Amino acid sequence: MIKLTDVAINEVKKLLEQKGTPQTFLRLGVKGGGCSGLSYDVKLDDHMEEFDRTFDVNGVKVVSDSKSLVYLDGMTVDYSTDLVGGGFRFVNPNASGSCGCGTSFSV
Repeated sequence: MIKLTDVAINEVKKLLEQKGTPQTFLRLGVKGGGCSGLSYDVKLDDHMEEFDRTFDVNGVKVVSDSKSLVYLDGMTVDYSTDLVGGGFRFVNPNASGSCGCGTSFSV
């Protein structure tokens, strides 16, 4: 299961509203790269894949592919409006280390 803080939920809802299509959802994934080995892949999407898992988090549809979910299960997504370093933040219990900017991690 992936969790979102109330602040992150509000930000995602604003982004989904701006996108303007009802079938759009938040896709969270993992891809190789970044200074720690794996990077978070966050985007708005409207296309489901065969091995996707879907979560409803207080009215926000969150989707992750089953391979990424191995690394993301139990993660909490937060959002910060800080001028420096603001944006989505990831608290991932599966990560053994992360880079200074928080967008890549190692297991």
